[in-house]
Amino acid sequence: NGFEDAISRFTGGATPRDGGVRLDVPGIADNGGAVPVRVAADGAKRIALFAEANPYPGVAVFAFGTLAPAQATIRIRLARSQTVIAVAEMADGTFRRATRRVAVTVGGCG
Repeated sequence: NGFEDAISRFTGGATPRDGGVRLDVPGIADNGGAVPVRVAADGAKRIALFAEANPYPGVAVFAFGTLAPAQATIRIRLARSQTVIAVAEMADGTFRRATRRVAVTVGGCG
């Protein structure tokens, strides 16, 4: 599906391992049009956010320099209740991930 394809494009086909990424997102979002997300992964070069049920699952990609802390805060749109996934490309070339289920009471993508 498009969701899995988007993650595969980001990782170059590598399978991300669980752990090593902090993903803070509310379990219940009253408004899917502006869901606050904070993501961090010590030692990451890039972090991508994906929303499995959105029309376009790739939500954002953040790139970090060697001296910058690998963390970002953003508000995202979620079409409906779904899983949000953060995938981090680590300095050693491996990929790590975190997932969170979000219940959306009013969708934000249409």
